[in-house]
Formats: sequence, structure tokens, C-alpha cells
Amino acid sequence: MTSLTPRFAAFAPREPGGTAVTWAALAYATLGYAFGVWLLTRHNPALNAIGILLTAHTLVIAAYFIHEFAHLTIFRQRTMNDRFGTMMTWITGACYAPFDNLRRKHLRHHADRADVITFDYRAFLLRLPTPLRRIVFALEWLHIPAVELIMHGFVVAMPFISPEQRTRRGRVLTILAIRLTLFAALGGYAPRALWLYAIAYLLFLTVLRFADAFQHTYEAYPLLASGKPPDMPPRDREYEYRNTYSNLVSVHHPWLNLLTLNFVYHNAHHARASVPWFRLPMLHRELYGEHNPQVLPMRELMRSYHRNRLARLLGDGYGEVTEGPGRADGFIGAVGVSFLTAV
Repeated sequence: MTSLTPRFAAFAPREPGGTAVTWAALAYATLGYAFGVWLLTRHNPALNAIGILLTAHTLVIAAYFIHEFAHLTIFRQRTMNDRFGTMMTWITGACYAPFDNLRRKHLRHHADRADVITFDYRAFLLRLPTPLRRIVFALEWLHIPAVELIMHGFVVAMPFISPEQRTRRGRVLTILAIRLTLFAALGGYAPRALWLYAIAYLLFLTVLRFADAFQHTYEAYPLLASGKPPDMPPRDREYEYRNTYSNLVSVHHPWLNLLTLNFVYHNAHHARASVPWFRLPMLHRELYGEHNPQVLPMRELMRSYHRNRLARLLGDGYGEVTEGPGRADGFIGAVGVSFLTAV
């Protein structure tokens, strides 16, 4: 046994106690994803429907594992977090930018206590010809995440429109060739699987953007070419807490928050970003008890998400949370702050 220890040392968890559940969740994200895609190829509408939901949800879990690996919460060795994080980017389609770019962008969000945007989609929309901008707004009115798709497309296009990014062209072309070949093979085997997968992917993006929309009332800024943020007033821990919200799937049934890998315990995560996903509910209770004004259950946010789906596209701010019934109605929310898109 002793001689085998070094071989598996790289897989040592950073924090004991959650090894089994973490590997179970990783197995679900990978094997469940493969099974979900297989269900999309079946000639059975019921299996197709299950496949759409399973594929979408495993994509969600894979995306939130990217977040975990970016914070180095799973393995002791950074290289293992990087490798598994890269694997999750291939599953979610976020692989066109290097994993380290995704990490750096997200860690700036924590360090600067602001929403860091590497693509100013608002300026892009305003530059679009009016007919094209209307199409984007029409899609968003239909709850199709057009802005998220544009941002993912921008990550692919950036090496070909920016001289500073030209060294990434070969990487992007290689990844495109591999992924297009895989999708062509899937379409050749079962043409219906392609449009069913598209539905699953749109559901996946919608879940992530709904969670992202209501976790902060930070100021957003485009990252400057120098990599430095603009001049901003100091932001302390109190500012971070007051402008961060835990949009729990359920307050009374905490197990439902596992649907988002506990990412919705966002105040606890920002308080101690090195704590892994499986300990966040306990940390939340330790820090905030049973009642906390920063907790906004998702059911309180659905109305605002729907009503403000167009207002948030070009709005200057994220709105505010008040007190009493309907306290989230003025919380317009954010767009374009996904940790999956970085250049």
C-alpha cells in the first residue's frame, strides 16, 4: 500500500470529509452528461425530454465545478485542479479560452469586489445596426440568452480580431475542428440530437445567467487592456457583504441547493472563498444563522427576472433590494457576468 501512495497523491483532496460526495458529483457531471446526450439520440419523446433535462443539469454542475477548480477547493495540487477544470470547460463549451484566463477573471471579481467584464456587450449592442439589435432584444424577450451566446462567440472570435490574441488562433481552430467533428458525428448518428442538444444548452445558459443575475449589486467595469481596473473607491468586507446575495433555490429544503452545487450560498462563498462546495451550507449557518437579509430565495426573484429581462440589457445599474413583500422587484440584475467567458 505504501508504494501506491505517491501514485494517488495528486488526487488527494484539499479538505477531507467530502471526497466521496465530490467524486460522486464529478461522476454525475461527466457520466451523466454522456448518458444525457445518448438519450437525445433515442427515438422516444419521453427519453428525449429526460435527456434534455439531464444534459442541461449536468452542464450546470460541470460549470460550477469550473468555479470550484478555479478556487483550488477540490485537490491539494493546483495542477490537478487545472486539469479537471479544463475537462469541465470542454464539457460546457468554455474551452476556447485557457482555463487560467477564466480563473484570473473570476479572481479579479473577488479581489476588486466588482463585476469584471472582458467583453463590453453593451457597447457592442449599441454599435449594432438597429435591425440586428432588435433581433437580439426579441430573442431576449423570448428568454433566449442571446447576449450569452454573443459573449461565447466573442471568445472564439477574439484571436482573429485582436492582434494581441493572434497566438491563440491555432488553439481556437484546433478546438473548433475537434468539437465540430464530434457534433457532426452526433448529427450523423442521430440528426434530432443536434437540435435537442441546442435546447439543453440554452436551458443550461439560462440557469447560469439567472443565478448570476441576482448575486451582486456590484459596479461592473470592462477590464482595461492594461489589465488594471479603473479608479474606484475602496471596497471593504462590509461593502462586499451588503452587495452580495444568496439566491437560494430553497431555504426550507437545503438539499435542493445541491442542484447548483451550493453555488447559491454566495455570501458564505465570498466570506471564505477557499471553502469547498459541500461545506458552504454549514458555513452559511455558522456565519448568518437562520435569518439573514441577504438571502433572496429564487421564488422571490422570478418575477423580477421576467419583468426586467429587457431593462437589464442596457441598464446602468443592477437596481436595489428593499424590505418587505416584493423586496426584490427593484432588483433588475446583471447580464454578461458569467465566469465561463474570458479573453
